[in-house]
Amino acid sequence: MADGSPLSHAADTSLVGKVMATIESRIASRSLTPGARLPSIRALAETLGVSKSTVVTAYDRLAAEGTIQSRPGSGFYVAAPLAPLAVADLGPRLDRAVDPFWISRQALEAGPEMRMPGCGWLPDSWMPHADIRRALRSLARADTGTLVEYGSPRGLPALRQIVARRLAERGIETSPDHVVLTDSGTQAIDLVCRFLVEPGDTVLLDDPSYFNFQTLLRSHRVKIVGVPYTPAGPDVKAFAEILDREKPRLYITNSGLHNPTGVTLSPTVVHQVLKLAERAGLTILEDDVYADLEVNPGPRLATYDGLENVIHLGSFSKTLTAAGRCGFIAARPDWVEALVDLRISTTFGGGRMTSEIVLHLLRSAAYRRHVEGVRTRLAEAMARTADRLARIGIDPWVRPAAGMFLWCRLPGDTDAADLARFALKHQVVLAPGNTFSPSQTARNFLRFNVAQCDDPHIYDVLQRGLERG
Repeated sequence: MADGSPLSHAADTSLVGKVMATIESRIASRSLTPGARLPSIRALAETLGVSKSTVVTAYDRLAAEGTIQSRPGSGFYVAAPLAPLAVADLGPRLDRAVDPFWISRQALEAGPEMRMPGCGWLPDSWMPHADIRRALRSLARADTGTLVEYGSPRGLPALRQIVARRLAERGIETSPDHVVLTDSGTQAIDLVCRFLVEPGDTVLLDDPSYFNFQTLLRSHRVKIVGVPYTPAGPDVKAFAEILDREKPRLYITNSGLHNPTGVTLSPTVVHQVLKLAERAGLTILEDDVYADLEVNPGPRLATYDGLENVIHLGSFSKTLTAAGRCGFIAARPDWVEALVDLRISTTFGGGRMTSEIVLHLLRSAAYRRHVEGVRTRLAEAMARTADRLARIGIDPWVRPAAGMFLWCRLPGDTDAADLARFALKHQVVLAPGNTFSPSQTARNFLRFNVAQCDDPHIYDVLQRGLERG
């Protein structure tokens, strides 16, 4: 039917409405916050598969409603007040936007029929069930105070002592008094953000970086800026330029077994990043939750910095149990008391029972045997998964020395989000690249968890998905 006919006009109106709904949804979910620049007309048209004129009309209508505003010569920006966080509106739906919440929701709410190569944890069968049960039986015989009373907000002293000793073995010298236990690595990041940043501050993330960094930072209403990532770590030249231009308050990164790429920082990059950060007055939050999966530990920012401008955090959720989570922060002495106060204000007392379980496992030889076995299994799974993916034309960006993640480029111009939607219909949860990318420049990448990639059905679905597009 010719353009301008009633039917054609109705279709155009529907597309405009969908574009408007997409932008409004991103604002409501805090993917776009007040003052954030919207995608260019060309970029959004390509992403949504519509014409540029459709996007122009949608932007014009949103501007007329006061939701966005046009800045001549610069683009369109969010003007609406930040919407209340509507968790119910973010419910698991197959047709929702593939954003940083998408992977978590699909994986966490998946039924037993789901295969989950896109999730970020080890399979249940890999975890030390028998050792955890022994720890629970030991805890059941503990005094009643251990079972029912609040724990110290700083955390169980004996566990903090072990954490400090383990950090020293990696070259990070600290005292148990300068370690604060947390309920998880995520809570550790949240506490640091509450301590250091205010709404409107700029926070740097690697591009790509762990998607939940983005979701957490949105709740703090900060400006997120991505630093391009290389096989040796952050692009140092780009890092320096961003520091000069953005004047950020905080940089959050993984230095060992980076999520999603699996990269370990080179010593040269460590020195350059620390030098630039010191000059700019930048604090670095070093997330090291995958440390125990390394075979040969790489350099850490906190080792060279001495916890002066670097805050170091870790967790046992990835290697022991996500059902009873336990993390920690190691920071400079004059910051620790403020972090403890923040923990009191948000959770009051510490999770004493979980800490006791972790302490029991770390004191025995069970944990060491467990992680050694996991490292061996991951190395075998890494080789096996890379080989299977190569057979269908999916190649790793780098081949990590250890860990669970492969960051892979899809063949041709394949859109990872489209492939993920297709896979979800066939009971496979994938992790599309743009959910990890603050700049949305990883549309043809996927992150694979090699520990979750043994089922042949995964590769069959991937191949069918690639062939259809």
